[in-house]
Amino acid sequence: MRLRFLFVLFVVSSYCFGQKVELFPFGDFEQRTVRYIHESKLLGGNTKTLYVVGPTDTIDGNKPYPYGKYTPWSCSNAYANVMGIAKGACTAQPEAREGGGYCMRLDTRFETVIVARMVDITVAIAGTLFLGKTNEPVRNAGEPYKKIDMGIPFTRRPIGVMLDYKCRISDEQTLTKALGLGKGHTVQGHDEAEVYIYLQKRWEDEDGNVYATRIGTTRQRFVKDQLEWVNDYMIPIHYGDITKRTDFKTYQGLFPDGGEFYCENSKGKMVKIQEVGWGNGNEQPTHIIMMITAGCYPAFYGHIGNALWVDNVRFVYE
Repeated sequence: MRLRFLFVLFVVSSYCFGQKVELFPFGDFEQRTVRYIHESKLLGGNTKTLYVVGPTDTIDGNKPYPYGKYTPWSCSNAYANVMGIAKGACTAQPEAREGGGYCMRLDTRFETVIVARMVDITVAIAGTLFLGKTNEPVRNAGEPYKKIDMGIPFTRRPIGVMLDYKCRISDEQTLTKALGLGKGHTVQGHDEAEVYIYLQKRWEDEDGNVYATRIGTTRQRFVKDQLEWVNDYMIPIHYGDITKRTDFKTYQGLFPDGGEFYCENSKGKMVKIQEVGWGNGNEQPTHIIMMITAGCYPAFYGHIGNALWVDNVRFVYE
């Protein structure tokens, strides 16, 4: 498979109890690209500020961001152009930390495009950081995962991910389903922030289909408020088939129905990443999917008002 993003890992390393801790590129969130999107006059003509975790830069104008070129990170912020109507969505933004420096704040909120007799779209968006590329401009609310080239090349075997976090999680057993048309409605469920990593071994067949086995997994949900910072929080990565572990949760398993995410194949086409089984835990991965999100439900579901703050994303190696 042709790789559009050549991943070079520049890290800041430290050692803790014989383990090596490496800061993931831009994982301290001290650098960012600021984008100014000028929304259409039909929406009021406001200027929306969007952020990209990556090199310090400023971009003024309604231009697609070249995700994958300067940074491995993408996020739930996006420039949309629906039927010629320009809009910016921002659910991930930097926030100053007490004592200095910045973190990223991820919020679950509504984003709307409402123009009489032309467009009436409301979606619920959980603020999310992930590795990969968003294909902009977004033209509609349909098939959201097909607009994302999910994951990046990665061949290392960390034993865990370490980060600083705090969160606000509602106790309510309801969330909003807003898929685009109308105002959305309430459904039953408890929305939770989560962090997950899938290490995959991918390959492509002669027809351009992309398959993967799961080499390593971590997926942890934060189920209640944690309003004070927890620093240096370590989440272990488990290798091989994890379904026999006593702490295994169903949501940590292989993709439902084989695949939920997409990637760009060697023919330049967006295709599903079809997870076909568990890999040998001793194998070397080819790709990593990492997502840090304020909500655990599929796209356009979420509890409005939930939030996750995250900082200093690091990998831990033996």
